[in-house]
Amino acid sequence: MNDRSDRHLLGEASVAVVGLGLIGGSIAAALRARQYSGNVVGVGRSRERLEGALAAGLVDEVTTESPRGSLVVYCTPVDLVAEQVRSHSETFEPGTLVTDAGSVKGAIRDAMPRLAGGVEYVGSHPLAGSEKTGYEHAAPDLFVDRVCIVTPDESTTPEARQRLERFWAFLGMRVVEMSAEQHDRVLGMTSHVPHAVASAVAGVLADAEAPFAATGFRDTTRIAAGDPAIWVPILLANRDAALAGLDRVRGRLDEFRHAVKYGDARALDRLLAEGARNREALDD
Repeated sequence: MNDRSDRHLLGEASVAVVGLGLIGGSIAAALRARQYSGNVVGVGRSRERLEGALAAGLVDEVTTESPRGSLVVYCTPVDLVAEQVRSHSETFEPGTLVTDAGSVKGAIRDAMPRLAGGVEYVGSHPLAGSEKTGYEHAAPDLFVDRVCIVTPDESTTPEARQRLERFWAFLGMRVVEMSAEQHDRVLGMTSHVPHAVASAVAGVLADAEAPFAATGFRDTTRIAAGDPAIWVPILLANRDAALAGLDRVRGRLDEFRHAVKYGDARALDRLLAEGARNREALDD
C-alpha cells in the first residue's frame, strides 16, 4: 500500500489492542507500518510489559484500565475474552466496535454479554501466527496475504461488518465470512488437531532419542512449542470439533499401523500417496 494514501483509509479514530502478545503486538506494528494516523492504545495487566511495548514504539499509549477506542481488539486467551468484554462494557463509548482474534468463535460468541449504546461485537480470527509469544516477536507483515475469518451473525449491522472487514484488509489480509459454527469445525481440523498431534509426537520423544531429532522431526513438531496457556482453552472450548478431528487422525493412524504390522505395501503406498497429494495441494 502507498503510505500517503493509506493514512485515512481505516476510518477508525483509535484502535485499542487488549493483550500485546505476538498477535496484538503485530497488529500494533502493522498499523504503524501502514501509517495509520489514529491513536493506538495498548491494554494489559502488566505495567512493565506495557511500558516495554510503548518504549518499542508499538503503541502511542498504554493502560491497565478499560480500553478506549473506536475499535477494540481482544488478543487474549479465548477463555478470557467474553469476561473481559463484560468487565469493560460500561466504559465503551457509543458506536465502539469490539472484536477478538481468538481461534474459537462459538464459545466466545455464546458467552458474550449484551452490549448497549450502539456497541457491537463481531468475531474475527486472523489465520496468522507462530509458536513464539510476546510483542518482542511482533512482525508488521505477519498478516499480509493471509486469510482472516470474520463471523457475523443475523444481528450484525452492515456498518459493523464493513468496518471490521476494512480493518483486516488494511493490515493486508484477505477476509472470508463464515458462521461461528463453520469456523470452529474447519479450524478444529486445520489448526487445533494438528497442534494436539504435534504435541503428542513431541511428547513421546525419549531423552536418548532427542540428539537425533533432525529436520523431519523438528518440522513436524514445530507448533508443539506453543504456549499451553493459550492452547488448553482452545482445545476445551472447541471440544466437539477437536474430538471429531482426533478420531479421524486416530483412524488413519490405525490404518498405518495395520499396514505396517501385516506388511501391506499396497496399503502403505496408498496412505502415503494420499498424504503427499493433500500436502502438495496446499502449495498450488
